[in-house]
Amino acid sequence: MDEIRLLSDAIANQIAAGEVVQRPASVVKELLENAIDAGAKNVSLIVKEAGRLLIQVIDDGKGMSATDARMCFERHATSKITKGEDLFAIKTMGFRGEALASIAAVAQVELKTMRAADELANIIKIDGSQIKDQSFSQGSQGTDIAVKNLFFNVPARRNFLKSNPVEMKHILDEFQRVALAHPEIKFSVYHNDTELYKLNSTTLSKRIVDVLDNSYKDQMAPCDIDTPYVKINGYIGKPQSAKKTRGDQYFFVNKRFIKSPYLQHAISKVYEGTISEGSNPFYVLFLEIDPKHIDINIHPTKTEIKFDDEKTVYAILRSAASKALGLYQLSPSLDFDADININRLNSFFNTAAQVNTVSSNANTFKYTGDEKSTPNQQNWQKLFDGLPQRSLENQAMIFESKANQIFEDINQKPEYDEKSLVQIHGNYILTQVKSGLLILDQRRAIERIYYEKTLKEISKNGGLCQQLLFPKTLSLSPALYLLSLEIADLLKGIGFNIEDFGQNSYLINGIPASFGQVDEVELLKDILEQYAHFNHINEGNSKETLAKTLAKKHASRMNKNLQIDELKSILNQLFETAMPNLSPSGQSIFKVLGLPEIAGLLI
Repeated sequence: MDEIRLLSDAIANQIAAGEVVQRPASVVKELLENAIDAGAKNVSLIVKEAGRLLIQVIDDGKGMSATDARMCFERHATSKITKGEDLFAIKTMGFRGEALASIAAVAQVELKTMRAADELANIIKIDGSQIKDQSFSQGSQGTDIAVKNLFFNVPARRNFLKSNPVEMKHILDEFQRVALAHPEIKFSVYHNDTELYKLNSTTLSKRIVDVLDNSYKDQMAPCDIDTPYVKINGYIGKPQSAKKTRGDQYFFVNKRFIKSPYLQHAISKVYEGTISEGSNPFYVLFLEIDPKHIDINIHPTKTEIKFDDEKTVYAILRSAASKALGLYQLSPSLDFDADININRLNSFFNTAAQVNTVSSNANTFKYTGDEKSTPNQQNWQKLFDGLPQRSLENQAMIFESKANQIFEDINQKPEYDEKSLVQIHGNYILTQVKSGLLILDQRRAIERIYYEKTLKEISKNGGLCQQLLFPKTLSLSPALYLLSLEIADLLKGIGFNIEDFGQNSYLINGIPASFGQVDEVELLKDILEQYAHFNHINEGNSKETLAKTLAKKHASRMNKNLQIDELKSILNQLFETAMPNLSPSGQSIFKVLGLPEIAGLLI
């Protein structure tokens, strides 16, 4: 009996939906990009219950005919590709012909669309890939598509969705990327009938401030360079705008948002020595390049691309950012009525473009090897000349010895006197223990101590509050405000006295007593941003995520030279925690060097 058979269209679409529609934010991304491709000048996004009940996008684009309106829900139906070569000449956002078919497979969809030449609008209703109705009615040019009850027919997928604030944060992340890439388009966003964004057509600099953070207004340096291979423009943040969280960093290639650790490294190298370790610079940068030099069809979400010469892109990007940072570090604030092409830059960058030419055989930018060059694998054995050779058996015995020493010191608080405590560079603590020398990472130890302490406070609502003489107001971006709603009660449990003040803001009446004298507004804002960062990475338990956030904040404040009593207190508290050997992020807190190992270092 034959066992291989074709899948039904409904099941095939649901499988495809697993790649394209991972959560409500995936639907938002696809629908907004379709509106952009349709040439819309006004786009509205309407969301209810973080996309569970409704995701609706209304645009004034060119609309579709009755036939196209029906065809757009078929798999691999696209107007962008007719032959294989077209894959390497793509300038639109969508092209694969999978998005609408995948969305319709796991939701109830209603499409209303009309072209300028049509007398009536076409209406199509689809329920889990099945077309239920097609009709005509009065309408206006453009497309109105409503996606209702996402994953209604795949309850297992629906159960994997996170809380509404978390899902809404992902939706706004996708919206921000589209809005930043197209400042010439008007956008509005509504969630549960509340207006979150209303953006007018404007310049890129003004759009950045409107979408991300008003504090960037005086902290942006224009970055602009034009070469035969790639054109780069946008803004990078001045060093003082760097944050501990990695959030406001955007690369766009031909106006498509991408993720690229490689290009991110190029920017990070520019800021070395100008921002503190662990801080992250802000940037919104656009790369324009001939589509034939890139491949955007390597990932279903299209956020990863390949360059045919990524080393050249790296070098040009780093050079442009270096020039911008050096030229504008001490400049006055920007004119927000003008866009990035500032006249006083022209002569500077025109000169740079003349002396830098790019070809596939040569790169005239001075490059230092940070581009993941091929390592020299010859004569590597010489690196180990003079070192003692050890057999596998000896290495295993050493490893077992180290493990025994570590566990011995974990299970028994190390015995020491105050004279044995030494602090090195404000970062490490050394102390003598029974088996040798204990080297401890001060920051990670403090994180572990405050992590467990905060978890207890959250569970018991036992945080002590330090009341403010005069309340202060904290204004947040819509995305951060929505996420803060999820942990507002937890924040109160650890000592924050805050109340909703309307318009995405809080009134701060008190803060946890453990923080002492600080800028209360910056403290709470930093905590919320750090929480958003941790939450975006693991989306785990809210209590644990908040505890990690507070622990990291405390550790950053106490990473300094301490008195002997303070060092002693850290060690005593650390070895009273449930897991003194690992930080909340899973990093080793200390290492024990046995006496034989110390002696071996001096050979």
